[in-house]
Amino acid sequence: MDKYGLIGYPLGHSFSISYFNQKFADENIDAEYVNFEIPSIDDLQEILDTNPDLLGLNVTIPYKEKVIPFLDSISPEAQAIGAVNVIRIKHEGRKVKLKGFNSDVIGFTQSIEPMLDKKWHQKALVLGTGGASKAITYGLKSLGIEPVYVSRYQRPGTIQYEQITPEVVKEYNVIVNCTPLGMYPHVEECPLLPYEAMDSHTILYDLIYNPDETLFMKKGRKQGADVKNGLEMLLLQAFASWEIWNGK
Repeated sequence: MDKYGLIGYPLGHSFSISYFNQKFADENIDAEYVNFEIPSIDDLQEILDTNPDLLGLNVTIPYKEKVIPFLDSISPEAQAIGAVNVIRIKHEGRKVKLKGFNSDVIGFTQSIEPMLDKKWHQKALVLGTGGASKAITYGLKSLGIEPVYVSRYQRPGTIQYEQITPEVVKEYNVIVNCTPLGMYPHVEECPLLPYEAMDSHTILYDLIYNPDETLFMKKGRKQGADVKNGLEMLLLQAFASWEIWNGK
């Protein structure tokens, strides 16, 4: 039986394990998907040694960057982003070859592109500076949108929340939340923004998908903004993972 899995720590609720095992059952695919909760990225080698049927892995926090030195090769997108969330495992005789990819950028660009109007949407605020925000920034650039990182702290190449005026929201009218603010159970939280400056030309995209509609999305929608959560992106990156593992 072929095997696929997820590495990360800790692994609580995982979308991938339920999605892929349901897919395998529905499509009569002789495979299983397993969660590998490893306290150190150094444990990756043991997983490879003890699971000879393993053909692919997803990678989640905190290993999207730490896994890169363990790989034999890496896709141009993952190289540019500096983060990997999919590994294709090829068995060549006794050798095991690992290639890293980033399907977050594929899922995000395919999900947000139908919302964009080039006439109105040229600049974006990316809330957060973690691994996910790197993929989002890369994706926005590939769609011809100029992104800027927003951070709570003074960091090179970022602006701070207190600098986001109504005028900034009018200019940077695509806003992507890459922070956990508003995620269940903290549903009463949201990024500090001048929501009153938003209108029908504003796009609010939240990587969170639990709850379905975050406070960030609710406040924007009240002003007429176009809003979307991260569930479609998650599904699209799962589709992309499967295609990567099967060499498409």
